Amino acid sequence: MSLIAYTVSCTIADEGKVASWLAWLRGGHIQEVIAGGAQSAQIVRLDSGTAATYEIRYIFPDRKTYDAYIRDHAPCLREDGLKRFPPEDGFSYSRSLGEILG
Repeated sequence: MSLIAYTVSCTIADEGKVASWLAWLRGGHIQEVIAGGAQSAQIVRLDSGTAATYEIRYIFPDRKTYDAYIRDHAPCLREDGLKRFPPEDGFSYSRSLGEILG
């Protein structure tokens, strides 16, 4: 079994909104993803130029655990995040998934 890296990228157009978004991540959202099956998480601020761009990198022990997280936990967590920090307020999201090879 291989570890799975699930990355959520977020670009925030208004730098003034970053602190509240980070507080929400650190104040419970990341813990909820971990409770849903992730082993760990890292918040990474990217060197992206004009906009504040972040990646939250979650590590899952295997694909089965990740699939269960996506099925059972992700819909509610995504809905909560989009209500608090919607695209119309300058938040842009993307996701990627990959197998950790070593």
